[in-house]
Amino acid sequence: MASSLRVLIHGGGIGGLTLAADLARRGHTVEVAEIRDELDALGVGIIQPTNALHVMREIGVLDACLEAGFEWEVLTIADPAGNALARIPQPRMGEVPAANGIPRPALAKVLGDAAVAAGAKVRFGVTITELDDDGAGVDVTLSDGSTGRWDLVAGFDGIGSPLRTRLYGDRYAPAYTGFANWRVTLPRPADVQGVVMATAGKEAKALLTPITDELMYLGAVFAEAEDFRPDPEHAHEELAKRLALFSGPVAEALAAVTDPSAVVYSRISQVTVEEPWHVGRVVLAGDAAHASTPHLAQGAAMAVEDALVLAESLDTATTVPAALEAWEARRRPRAMWVQAMSRAVLKQEMGAETTAEEDALLAVGIPGAAHVLAKPY
Repeated sequence: MASSLRVLIHGGGIGGLTLAADLARRGHTVEVAEIRDELDALGVGIIQPTNALHVMREIGVLDACLEAGFEWEVLTIADPAGNALARIPQPRMGEVPAANGIPRPALAKVLGDAAVAAGAKVRFGVTITELDDDGAGVDVTLSDGSTGRWDLVAGFDGIGSPLRTRLYGDRYAPAYTGFANWRVTLPRPADVQGVVMATAGKEAKALLTPITDELMYLGAVFAEAEDFRPDPEHAHEELAKRLALFSGPVAEALAAVTDPSAVVYSRISQVTVEEPWHVGRVVLAGDAAHASTPHLAQGAAMAVEDALVLAESLDTATTVPAALEAWEARRRPRAMWVQAMSRAVLKQEMGAETTAEEDALLAVGIPGAAHVLAKPY
């Protein structure tokens, strides 16, 4: 579109800030409504695979991400004692690095700074309370009582998306997969130069992921009851029990965990909005539309791809509705493939029964999936 658009982004997470930075640098008027009081991302670290780093280059923050994180090239598969069984080079997208580990708070700062520098406005402590789409624009009231009219409202408000509930009711509530993620940040040994995936058959898997020169995180996925929560005073001990099969680097990392509050526990849920991801001039993206399990390390990558392609679509289409149609036509097949593949890997690792369709995906394998996703989107 030749004219500048007014865009309200609901959610200041990784995808929302990426969209804000990209749209603002393209000359659009952008505001982010973030319910939190600051851009202090929850969790520990995150992997940025090559396709995510390509997006970071496109919006001008690749160097800042690499400086704040830890660039790596090879995935190491190890036995429970830490002995390397295979070293798998990770693919690159063009000249962009293969992968980067980065603390989530550091990535939030990089993206927040980029959005503000490009001209976007970030408002904290607010959420949408009223929304009226009349076809020509969207009138919005925020929780602080302020109002505005927007050409587009984009929901990057996460797996628990209030905007999704507003559009579709409870039809697409997050579905618990039966598994949960345990993670803790630790000092990085010098020999952890990339992700180390130590496996004990179907009993357990642990990942050591470097996120800075000094830090890494230990991550593990286990089947957990839906109502289970680790004892806040003994979470580190409960994690150690689950990883009792491991010695070597994993055991050494666990031995350094003495503070139970350092353990981050999160249930793994999935969301699939089967209807169109846009209703009029309101669109959902990232986890709000298609949350996946973390087994391909592609959740945030899909969100930032969503953001970049949405910005491109808005610039090339003649109307906002046409842009949203074109955007979803490009994004849905790829995001749904990632979701299906991630779920299949989860089921395989945990010994759950898989379907014929999932078996076909598993034949591609995680290394094959990395090559698929390193292709242009």
